[in-house]
Amino acid sequence: MACYAYILCVLTLFSSVLASQETLKNIAHSFLKVLDECKQELNLHENILLDLYHFWKEDYGLLKRDTGCAIMCMSQKLQLVDTTGNLHHGNAQEFAVKHGAEVEVAQKLVNMVHECEKQHQVQEDPCERALEVAKCFRGGIHLLKWNPTVEVLVEEVLTEV
Repeated sequence: MACYAYILCVLTLFSSVLASQETLKNIAHSFLKVLDECKQELNLHENILLDLYHFWKEDYGLLKRDTGCAIMCMSQKLQLVDTTGNLHHGNAQEFAVKHGAEVEVAQKLVNMVHECEKQHQVQEDPCERALEVAKCFRGGIHLLKWNPTVEVLVEEVLTEV
């Protein structure tokens, strides 16, 4: 499913929180580069940034279809999905490892994304499907207590500005 660009930001998490945050920061930097391209190509509004900023807050709804379209676009640009729009397991794991994840952690998270993808495969609209998979993945990350802190994300965004 083509909704993994932002989701796969977390595929680089280590066992320790500090290492996870540093890795996430490295990944976020890569995604911010392609986000601008996607915003232009899809004519997306700045509200996408608000959704992505609040992505890791469990109580944040993530209801905007455009956010799903942005996630899908970023995933495609980073070659994290195959030609059918499904997660490319090899590319996704390689991407996570390249940005600092241990192989076992990357594989566990790729499997988590894949399970979320299977749960929402009936959704025909690719943007809506991307959004639902993203929410599912976010929930799994919270259960593992691997969710990144807002401070790490804000630092990365401010570095880009």
